[in-house]
Formats: sequence, C-alpha cells, structure tokens
Amino acid sequence: QVQLVESGGGLVQAGGSLRLSCTASGSIFTLNAMGWYRQAPGKQRELVARITRGGSTYSADSVKGRFTISRDNAKNTVYLQMNSLKLEDTAVYYCNAVGSVVVWGQGTLVTVSS
Repeated sequence: QVQLVESGGGLVQAGGSLRLSCTASGSIFTLNAMGWYRQAPGKQRELVARITRGGSTYSADSVKGRFTISRDNAKNTVYLQMNSLKLEDTAVYYCNAVGSVVVWGQGTLVTVSS
C-alpha cells in the first residue's frame, strides 16, 4: 500500500511561482509513474504533468514551458515547479501514483490572485 502526502500549495500573485511536493511512503517499489492532477471549481479533474519510474515526463499543453515535474528518488518525492502562474491555474492540485493500484493524495489548494 502506498500513501501520498502533498505540500506546497498556497496563495500567490499572477506571475509568481510555487513548488508542490508529494512524498510517497509504503510499497513505493510498485509504482510505475507519479503525477499531478488539478481540479478547478466546476471543472473536471485534469492531468497536469506525469513522470515515470524511468524519468520520462509529460506535461499538459496548458502548462508547458511554465511547469516542470521532477523527482528525487532518494526522498521518494515528486515535485511540481510552477512558474509564471496564471489566474486559470487556480485549483486543488492532487498528487497521483500509479502502480498495482491508483493512489491519490489529499489535495493542496493553489490560488492565483490578480
């Protein structure tokens, strides 16, 4: 069983930066990929970025060039560096891990203000 703990959300002005962290514990050797999703009010949850065990990454078009996903295997942690934040980036961000099962974090709120 895998548990995910997220941190790093908060309030930031448009154009600013935040870094989200997601630390996995438990049966992490079963994980194939970890990623970040987000859900804005009234919208469906969407994939923001993903990184595989081998280090391959994917980012949604809406965040390319602004967000970077990375991982520190020694710390079992995945990061989402978010730069040039826009109002439309406001959402609850969820960490996600895919292995024998799919695991979700509790979510962390990112609010971008004008």
